[in-house]
Amino acid sequence: MFAVVKTGGKQYKVAKDDVIKVERLDAEPGDTIALEEVLMLGDGDKTTAGQPTVAGACVAAEVLEQARAKKILVFKKKRRKGYRRLNGHRQNLTVLRVTDILTDGKKPAQAKSGAAKQAKAPAEKTEAKKPEAKKPEAKKAAPKKTTAKKAAPKKTAEKSGTAKKASGGAASKAKSSTSKASTTKSSAAKKASGAKASGGKAGASKGAASKAKTTKKSKE
Repeated sequence: MFAVVKTGGKQYKVAKDDVIKVERLDAEPGDTIALEEVLMLGDGDKTTAGQPTVAGACVAAEVLEQARAKKILVFKKKRRKGYRRLNGHRQNLTVLRVTDILTDGKKPAQAKSGAAKQAKAPAEKTEAKKPEAKKPEAKKAAPKKTTAKKAAPKKTAEKSGTAKKASGGAASKAKSSTSKASTTKSSAAKKASGAKASGGKAGASKGAASKAKTTKKSKE
């Protein structure tokens, strides 16, 4: 009797006591699992094909070990681009030995499916929570020492120095402004005296000219 079973996206033709390597299954060595996706059954001259699976058929298998396939090298290259990549890969596998091919809805004893095992995992994690660690008692805070703060000395000397500097600057500014005013007054007086002198000279020249005219007329 043989069966065509599907697991890990692949199909395998198996018979009793066959050893096959399939894609990694969530099981431990020694566990018994049930492969329920049976696509075909054969018994002598009689074959039964599923649509897509055979109803009530099941393949029981024992997990021998969790292994890895041989390493393969994956090399990529693009010419004239300087592109080369070399990677390695080892596929995870599960080694199974077929113990029985069951029909009419029978199930193997102690069968463990991947879904049931995954459902049990979170329950076990919740039970195996560690007890909460006791928090250390808070230490009493030591009383703070009260030390009298020294009064900061008043900065009177600095203030007086700055006041003196400010007064000296104001006095120098006042002196410079008075000196500027005196210089402007003296320059204005000089200009006025120069204008008077030029006016007197002009009057004298006019008087001399008038006298010359009168003398010429008298002679005539």
